Amino acid sequence: MRAFLSLALCFLLALPALAQETPESSGPDSAATGGAQTLEDILARQRGETVDDPARRAATGTPDDAAGMAGQLGTLGGASDAEVWRALRYGLDDVTVSSGGPEARVLIQDAGMSWLEFRKGPLSTYGAWLLGITIALLAVFYLLRGKIRIDGKKTGRTVTRFQAVERFGHWLMAGSFVVLAITGLVVLFGRTVVIPLLGHEAFSTVAVGSKWVHNNISWAFMLGLLMVFFMWVLHNIPNRTDLKWLAVGGGMFKKGVHPPAKKFNAGQKMIFWATIIFGASISASGLSLLFPFELPMFAKTFQALNDTGLPQLVGYGALPETLAPHEEMQLSTLWHSIMAFVLTAIIIAHIYIGSVGMEGAFDAMGTGEVEEQWAREHHGLWLEELQDKGHAADPARARTPAE
Repeated sequence: MRAFLSLALCFLLALPALAQETPESSGPDSAATGGAQTLEDILARQRGETVDDPARRAATGTPDDAAGMAGQLGTLGGASDAEVWRALRYGLDDVTVSSGGPEARVLIQDAGMSWLEFRKGPLSTYGAWLLGITIALLAVFYLLRGKIRIDGKKTGRTVTRFQAVERFGHWLMAGSFVVLAITGLVVLFGRTVVIPLLGHEAFSTVAVGSKWVHNNISWAFMLGLLMVFFMWVLHNIPNRTDLKWLAVGGGMFKKGVHPPAKKFNAGQKMIFWATIIFGASISASGLSLLFPFELPMFAKTFQALNDTGLPQLVGYGALPETLAPHEEMQLSTLWHSIMAFVLTAIIIAHIYIGSVGMEGAFDAMGTGEVEEQWAREHHGLWLEELQDKGHAADPARARTPAE
């Protein structure tokens, strides 16, 4: 009986609430809160839904809303604490500083959250997939094609492929890039990969060391990049011979196919220009990160792009031409990482061909000397040029009797 009376009492108390009609609403009503976020806003963000915040963005207070004097007690002005912080967040405040320049006025950098989400999400995910797919494709290619061997009979004679200074420039750039790639991946994937393996304390030491090495070894990479560019740029200018090489895939997919090529074939030229272009872009964004207040990169770039009308043409509208140093560093970090991922994938393919992928290829950068038959099959036009200049032996001419 007592249980029945309790249920009846609960039902009677709930009747007023059931009788009330719940108004339909298309979204959280922030007007009633003066622009402050509501519980519905918070729940929507937790569900990952997009929250439209123009009401909050505009609700930064006004002196006209200030209350009148009450005795000796006055108001703090026409803005509440929430409105002040909202104005700081969206850059709508009127902050003045005595020193430090425009960057000192940025107290809340709202774009930092978008940067963090992109860095943890699309950047890390797609970057990892790019490197993983590259390695997988190379493994499949090796299983199907195997190591590219020298088809003809080896002569036992060698030809000088690269001088010592050329090999130094190459290894300076290549070695430093490998170190930069490893330390960069440690910094990017440290929280998700390294910490679960080594723990927080060990990762702290690894992260600090990686950052120091990354910042300082970058100078070696830039020096090597300049050396390689000036030493080989003339040899990497495209010509008609490259079309013949590309037409047969450079003989990479079929045995016995050896298209003509000079000192660098079309494939090597593509790797060269990719390294120069992406390497220069990585270096520029890296310098901007090292010296964010002295070398901002994106504001001027956006201004130049706006002048061309390209962003407007593709539907982006005018890009921002005034960026705080914080925003410059965020954009530089993302661009630096994207370019590094692409170049790393290209270099992995280059390392494959120069090591296990092709017989005799490593000798070119190892000792600088290559087997004559290897040179004839992969760089026949270059070998003929050396023989015409007397820089390489020509057995055919040696057998011809003198008149």
